[in-house]
Amino acid sequence: MGASLYWLQTGGCGGDTMAFLGNESPDVLELFDLLGIEVLVHPSFSNGTWREHAELVAAIRGGQRTVDILVVEGAVVRGPGGTGMYDTVAGHPRKDFVGELARHARHVVALGTCAAYGGIGASAETEATGLQFHREQRGGFLGEEFRSGSGQPVINLAGCPAHPAVLAGTLMALAEGQPLELDAWQRPLAWYGMLVHQGCVRNEYHEYRVEESTFGRRGCLFFHLGCQAPLVYGPCNKLLWGRRSSKTRVGAPCVGCTRPDFPGDDPFYQTRCVVGVPICLPEGVDRPHYLAYKGMAAAAAPERLRQRQTRL
Repeated sequence: MGASLYWLQTGGCGGDTMAFLGNESPDVLELFDLLGIEVLVHPSFSNGTWREHAELVAAIRGGQRTVDILVVEGAVVRGPGGTGMYDTVAGHPRKDFVGELARHARHVVALGTCAAYGGIGASAETEATGLQFHREQRGGFLGEEFRSGSGQPVINLAGCPAHPAVLAGTLMALAEGQPLELDAWQRPLAWYGMLVHQGCVRNEYHEYRVEESTFGRRGCLFFHLGCQAPLVYGPCNKLLWGRRSSKTRVGAPCVGCTRPDFPGDDPFYQTRCVVGVPICLPEGVDRPHYLAYKGMAAAAAPERLRQRQTRL
């Protein structure tokens, strides 16, 4: 057990770092110590000089130092015109540095939806993209055929930000040499194998179609307020934030931040409907059966749900 870690921030807000710094039991320093992870570089808690960093990079290039885990946070900025000069380090495009480190790394982790799929910057003039995807399209910055030194593609930890426990679990698996089974979007199934809807405390309201059109009540947020939980895979109601809450638990609709196309073209907090029926239905549900079932379910809703009363 034990691994070297190089953490590189590119075109992003740094929110994934901030989320990870809030990890509990173990905290970040305890986690690194338990796993024997040597942090070569991290933008928030590395204190080496630029000269020391340059020497480290030279050693990596020359094969004297290894990078077991490369974590990239933020989208890769290619603008303007493919030069990458919108995002530089020491006067050189940061994108070139990303590509070079990825070629030397045993494992490459895209932390957050921006690093994984491009995120907010994917449709902007920055020409930003994800490491191995551009939105839903395979390719991205490193290309569809890229494989790290371990033979794996990029491991995508989607989220805006990614849950700190997901990164902690991923680092643990990689440091201990445990395999991670990935889904079609290259996300670990251990955390992205269930819908956000599963575990939502509003599920009973959803089943009986007790809907909300304004905020502040206990009913379902899917039908009118744009909640993406029945459509999106992620750990948000499995791994609670701060070990106590999630968006839907506090009455905020899921915005689908683990999806490759996040953020979509539709406004947040608004469900696109045709004749009162959402255009995008929960996975595995066809429209005719949905229409028949939901009509009967709404008619059969218990009075306690209509009154927004929780079961004691």
